[in-house]
Amino acid sequence: RHWWAVPLRTNEPTQAPKMLSRAWTPTTKGLGISGAQSRLPGARRVRVGPARCAVSARTDLGNWQASESLAESFSVAVHPTSSASTTSATTSVEVASLAAASPASVFDSPTAVAGLSVGAAAIAGVALQKIFSQGSRKYVEGENTVGDEYNAWTDEGVLEYYWGEHIHLGYYSEEEMARGYKKKNFIQAKIDFVDEMLKWSEATKPKKIIDVGCGIGGTTRILAQKFPEAEVIGITLSSSQVKRATELAQDKGLTNVTFKVMDALNMDFEENQFDLVWACESGEHMPDKKKYVEEMCRVLKPGGRIAIATWCQKDCESFTAEEEDQLKFLYEEWAHPYFISHEEYARLMQGTQVMTGVQSENWVKETIASWRHSIWVGVWDPWIVVFKGPWIWYKTVREIITLERMHRAFDSGLMTYGMIKGVKVPSKWHST
Repeated sequence: RHWWAVPLRTNEPTQAPKMLSRAWTPTTKGLGISGAQSRLPGARRVRVGPARCAVSARTDLGNWQASESLAESFSVAVHPTSSASTTSATTSVEVASLAAASPASVFDSPTAVAGLSVGAAAIAGVALQKIFSQGSRKYVEGENTVGDEYNAWTDEGVLEYYWGEHIHLGYYSEEEMARGYKKKNFIQAKIDFVDEMLKWSEATKPKKIIDVGCGIGGTTRILAQKFPEAEVIGITLSSSQVKRATELAQDKGLTNVTFKVMDALNMDFEENQFDLVWACESGEHMPDKKKYVEEMCRVLKPGGRIAIATWCQKDCESFTAEEEDQLKFLYEEWAHPYFISHEEYARLMQGTQVMTGVQSENWVKETIASWRHSIWVGVWDPWIVVFKGPWIWYKTVREIITLERMHRAFDSGLMTYGMIKGVKVPSKWHST
């Protein structure tokens, strides 16, 4: 065990417990501790050594022990518990109490200064823990929350620097995972994901393609290159993404791809327009999943194919309190209204009554490495963040925490990586 000791001097040694009581009383008011606990009544007294009084605190901050033999100088010690948060609170409150009792003499000892430093650090740690355990970018209905966040990410340039042109997870084969995911190029993993998703969609020679939630257009441009005879359109809520996607398409000399600011829940297209509707990691941000699926089915041509990749939560009727807390953070940190299961996406697609061959799968094994891989690429090359200044440092710390919490949620089974596909058949939405 480690101990922090703070000397406290008094000319009336017999008054020392009362000093501690007075010092402790105002400090505990904000902690929900009763007056009886805060004033040391009936404390057991045990001799621990000449001229010293050792005062210890249990995890409930209420079980005090003081020595019977008090001299001119005595010390107060706090030993840590198994709970980091309780230790921090105990240590910081102890030191604050002693400082309140005799502020000048507390600083007489280097050990006291060290104790105060530990207390201050503990208080800061508790405050930071609270800040980083709560979501900071909630989805707000009626506002362009998602578009604004992606505008910021795009304009900052950090996300593109690390993730490249693809703002989605990567694909890692069993062999690559066995060798170690960090040996794979992070951006190549994302390109491989597009190839695997296209293969899984079973789309062949589509003439008109829409990428719903296109980001800065990495996938849209790949599809335009793979199908040079096709017309490819990418839509997003972010004007900054449209601007950047267009620039990158021009740099590659692509003339068959365009990008538009458009709401995926209310697309400006007639029905039966596209041979392939592609949606990679956009469903997470949709406030109405049913409308999202129905709108994509509406603009799909008969015989056309839909392929959706999206973060999902497990399929169950209820969650534990701990799981609800985990999901709440994941909702509120990256502007997600809510998640549903990949099974529910399949049920929604079937519910349109215009889709056949509907399937859903969980690709968590193929994608989970992306979360920690994205942290490592920042560790290996931190300089863009370093030179961006304090605000980006703060945001980057938040992103690292969220990436790790995402990894744990997917690893535990609370979250899944949903893949959903289907083919459109003749229905009430078209005349042929």
